[in-house]
Amino acid sequence: MSFLPVSEQLDIIKRGTVEIVPEEELVQKLEKSRSTNTPLRIKLGCDPTRPDLHLGHSVILRKMRQFQDLGHHCILIIGDFTGMIGDPTGANKTRPALTIEDVRENGKSYFEQASKILDAEKTEIVYNSDWLGTMKFEDVIRLASKFTVARMIERDDFSKRYSNEEPISLHEFLYPLAQGQDSVYLRSDVELGGSDQKFNLLVGRQLQKEDGQSPQVCLMMPLLVGTDGVNKMSKSYDNYIGINETANDMYGKSLSIPDSMIYSYFELVTDVSNEELAILKDRIVSDPRNAKHDLALAITRLYFGEETAYGARKYFEQTVINKEIPDEMPEFTFDAGNAERLISLISSINFAPSNGEARRLIQQGGVSIDGEVIGDVNHEIVFKSGDAVVLKVGKRKFARLVSN
Repeated sequence: MSFLPVSEQLDIIKRGTVEIVPEEELVQKLEKSRSTNTPLRIKLGCDPTRPDLHLGHSVILRKMRQFQDLGHHCILIIGDFTGMIGDPTGANKTRPALTIEDVRENGKSYFEQASKILDAEKTEIVYNSDWLGTMKFEDVIRLASKFTVARMIERDDFSKRYSNEEPISLHEFLYPLAQGQDSVYLRSDVELGGSDQKFNLLVGRQLQKEDGQSPQVCLMMPLLVGTDGVNKMSKSYDNYIGINETANDMYGKSLSIPDSMIYSYFELVTDVSNEELAILKDRIVSDPRNAKHDLALAITRLYFGEETAYGARKYFEQTVINKEIPDEMPEFTFDAGNAERLISLISSINFAPSNGEARRLIQQGGVSIDGEVIGDVNHEIVFKSGDAVVLKVGKRKFARLVSN
């Protein structure tokens, strides 16, 4: 393996990063790696409590892929043991713990989706229950003795909850220590994480020092703001673009971000070069509308390829800009004489993730049948023999409903 010059590697690694602690040690590690022709060990722990990935998750996964493309060894940790603790990062209260079986199943789904970004064959997958689950109680006590309560309270979410007199369970203090122990066990050179993970990453660095290892460098990436332009991308805020979205939805949702975020999306979630980014900066200011279409195309192309991405652009222009009914759409057949409640039908054909979401879409005027907006949440469709109607849900979902 021949590694790129350190300066060229740094240009790639530093793209979009919030902070590298400490950067000078990263330079030293890269120089040693190149001189000895030995890849660095890059660690990323995933939280498999919520297995559905979106573009917010892709930010850190894409950084790991960059390390892979540079020739370094990347280790994805499925936190099946730490998942039972429940990382409180970013939460106002203790998150519920899951069983190890639940977390392992979620971890499998996580990796399947992450493989759309990572090179699966070059990714080492490990489960931290393999080493954390074998620790004895005396080992846990010895590990806990390496940190004070005062130091733990320095962590932002802990300090806020403590000030607000909200409960903090003792087991939550063990999460940063367990994550840090992962770094010790794996002898990681670099750990990747979101900006909200800085405390945990630094714990790993300290524990490595105490173990006599060369401490890891901590590389933090920003939390991607969602399509609402306000909150971090999350399914909870309904401002997300899922990795498993259809191409049409991915393209359409990408166009809904504010103009002010076009550049950061290009930088963090696409593979346009640094040279292209420099050119895009001016174009985004002068022509944000077309720049945003280029962004939607770039994102959709990454997950679906060139042909499907251009098909999604054509579909958007046809259905949203020109307000036409598409030539091709899924078709669903129902028995004549049956009556189907509209809410249930929408969720049963996966045009909404739940009946509650289907209800919300109807209430907001986002559902129509043959061009007529349906505002009654109790509406039923009575199928007559030979009927064929077009159901539209939201701006981009069409289906032909046929009765036999």
